[in-house]
Amino acid sequence: MARTGPKHSAIRTLVWLGVLIAAMTAVLAGGTIAGQAGWTPKLALDLEGGTQMILAPKVEGGSGITEDQLNQAVAIIRQRVDGSGVAEAEISTQSGRNVVVSLPGTPAKETRALIQASADMNFRPVLQTGAGAAVPAASRTPEDQLPKPTAAPANSSDTNWITPAIYKQFEALDCDNPSQDKQQRSDPTKPLVTCEPASANSPAIKYILGPVEVKGSNIKSSSFQLQRGAQGAVTNEWAVNIQFDDAGTAKFKEVTERLYQFYAAGGGQTGSDPKAQFAIVLDDQVISAPRSLAVITDGRPQITGGFTEESAKALSDQLRFGALPISFEIQSEQQISATLGGEQLRMGMLAGLIGLLLVVVYSLFQYRALGFVTVASLLIAGVLTFLAIAILGWTENYRLSLAGVAGLIVAIGQTADSFIVYFERIRDELREGRGLVSAVENGWKRAKRTVLASKAVNLLAAVVLFFVAVGNVRGFAFTLGLTAIADLIVVFMFTHPTLQLLARTKFFGEGHRFSGLDPKRLGAVPLYRGAGRLRTPEDKPVLVRAKNSGAAAEAERRMTIAERRLAEKQEQAKQGQLAGSSKITSQEGK
Repeated sequence: MARTGPKHSAIRTLVWLGVLIAAMTAVLAGGTIAGQAGWTPKLALDLEGGTQMILAPKVEGGSGITEDQLNQAVAIIRQRVDGSGVAEAEISTQSGRNVVVSLPGTPAKETRALIQASADMNFRPVLQTGAGAAVPAASRTPEDQLPKPTAAPANSSDTNWITPAIYKQFEALDCDNPSQDKQQRSDPTKPLVTCEPASANSPAIKYILGPVEVKGSNIKSSSFQLQRGAQGAVTNEWAVNIQFDDAGTAKFKEVTERLYQFYAAGGGQTGSDPKAQFAIVLDDQVISAPRSLAVITDGRPQITGGFTEESAKALSDQLRFGALPISFEIQSEQQISATLGGEQLRMGMLAGLIGLLLVVVYSLFQYRALGFVTVASLLIAGVLTFLAIAILGWTENYRLSLAGVAGLIVAIGQTADSFIVYFERIRDELREGRGLVSAVENGWKRAKRTVLASKAVNLLAAVVLFFVAVGNVRGFAFTLGLTAIADLIVVFMFTHPTLQLLARTKFFGEGHRFSGLDPKRLGAVPLYRGAGRLRTPEDKPVLVRAKNSGAAAEAERRMTIAERRLAEKQEQAKQGQLAGSSKITSQEGK
């Protein structure tokens, strides 16, 4: 028969907490042994230092660059840097002329080349499409069934471009987990295997594309607007308009004549031959792949298909600015010292230690030995948070910034607040006349709701701040939310089970004067009662007694010897006060 009851449940919960910490430690140890992780969290630019590069934009033809063009160039650089796996990078404009890129550590040669390169936009015909996930190795096409070119390709839409090597690459490509080590540009005269990232309206898609047929430099302008219907009435559908130059107009007419034949051959259906599509490719990644529904002779195609105003504007900006022949020259490069950040980190750590010390002193003063449970809970929460940040630094390239350290310091008080709420609920139950074992269980039921509500508010605030804020404030929000989760784990899996076990010991169960559950002190209302509540002048000491006479016998039965003696003394003092009061009344009567 399986053992049940609060005691055995508490032991099981503590064991599972130990398993969780051991598993996280093992994961981090495995990454460290493999040389991919470390035992300390990765630090952001403000704490570790790094490299700052000032880039000067260069436009082909020597023309100047506008502010809008510069801002779009910054957005493209940020996308490249984020895609290369560099975290906590800072990218901004300087004086409306230059771009400042600050990266943690020392950037690799490939990263420098990626930042300096001009945007590469072009139009390629689609040869084949597929779901974004990689085909499992066991399900991939056998060698003897791979497509074999039968002749030299006649045009960019010819499937003879698909060689066995290209098809193997297509099947192995995983658009849900793209590789970030690709730094070299594709050859515009050869086919390309690439992805269109997932969006809110569609999953990721992978493509085999033919050689480039129209260059992005042939785009004169682009705009977005609400689409007009057949009768000229404005609809609620958004569309993106492109205007090509003369060379682009002639080439695009030739392309759409061929693509429309594939569309017509498929019966004019949406799911017809994928070769009716042409892909708009920016930095070798598909940003849109519309289907050609007509032959465009005037060089003014319109792209439609489920756009929102925001997505239509984004595509229009990419077409207008992504095709700019802008490259960047590194004007200056210098190492950023982390001396200031290191000093700020030391001051932040000092502030955290002072806060932690004050929490420990208050806990031990107010709760005696029970305060050691608070100290142990804070240590467990610290271990869980440290391991989580170190693992995220390895797996997600998360870097701890000074704002993140501030979030950890703020979390000390919030974490201690949960324990104070719980302890006060237990002491309230003891004042009601319950035994310690019963007080722990009933106090937990009451405290649990308060703790969950408090942490839900903390998590909600952290999530909103993370998605609304920019820069280092997001680091503050992230650590604040992470510590709130760690706090919940510790309260549920350590603090409560520990008190369940301590309630059954003689030291705590009999109310030793150093236990924090001494009957002489239970009547005192503490200065801070948790959840932001302070003692008021109206709060008066209460006696350890039952609420009503019906519970008096049960309360007396559960009372320890010390509690009974204290209750007797209190009762004697009360009787003495009543006697004195009646005597005064009698004299007045005379």
